[in-house]
Amino acid sequence: MASQLAGAAEELRPYVTAVEPILWEAIDGGERVILEGAQSTLLDVDHGTYPFVTSSHPTTAGALEGSGLPPGAVDEVVGVLKGYATRVGAGPFPTEDTGEQGAYLQQKGGERGATTGRPRRCGWLDLVLLRYAARLNGFTALAVTKVDVLGGLREIPVCVEYRLPSGALAHDLPPTSADDLARVEPVYVRLPGWPELDARMIERIDRDGERALPRELRQFLGFLEEQTRIPVRYVSYGPGREATLDRSSRPGVRSGRSVRPWSG
Repeated sequence: MASQLAGAAEELRPYVTAVEPILWEAIDGGERVILEGAQSTLLDVDHGTYPFVTSSHPTTAGALEGSGLPPGAVDEVVGVLKGYATRVGAGPFPTEDTGEQGAYLQQKGGERGATTGRPRRCGWLDLVLLRYAARLNGFTALAVTKVDVLGGLREIPVCVEYRLPSGALAHDLPPTSADDLARVEPVYVRLPGWPELDARMIERIDRDGERALPRELRQFLGFLEEQTRIPVRYVSYGPGREATLDRSSRPGVRSGRSVRPWSG
């Protein structure tokens, strides 16, 4: 084994170098740089649902620490979320749907862990956690994915607040204890669903852009913007890379030079 690893090391040696100077030079030269965070804010070892977390910092601050870039180099922070919520493994999940609709989301969305292959637990979009993640990371825009999975449902529940055991309401600061988070009661707003995004509708969206989106889906996106005060810049409506709308031309949506999700 040592002999095999030594041979691999010689092949890899030319590609191992300090990353910071490469990134600094790229930034100074006006090039685009994207830092993509794996996992999610709620799995952060400090700010997540401890102890049901990872061992690192999948946040904006963690990306800067790992890359060696200074905070001032970042022009935009895009928060990527699904139109519903998922979680792999144990841990509190206030908006989990353990019934038929949760199973429907899991099946239609192909929700399995990328590494383990375990089925993801599925539920509804949680704006308390989204607002919390937005404050921690400094989101300047949102990218909403998998809206096609929600197509065909009569209504879309969205959690807007938590009711705590004391009776108080939590709007953007979830309980810091995982045990306490497991005891909250989600308060839902139920939005009208939109039709199934069939091949003909997807063809229209590909051709005509945002105006071809179902009215109810546009209302859903507007509700997210209203509730989070963050513009939805990207909308992904299918599994293909090309099935993504860029809404950056809309008023109030920033278009930073250093972040360009899903670029080739």
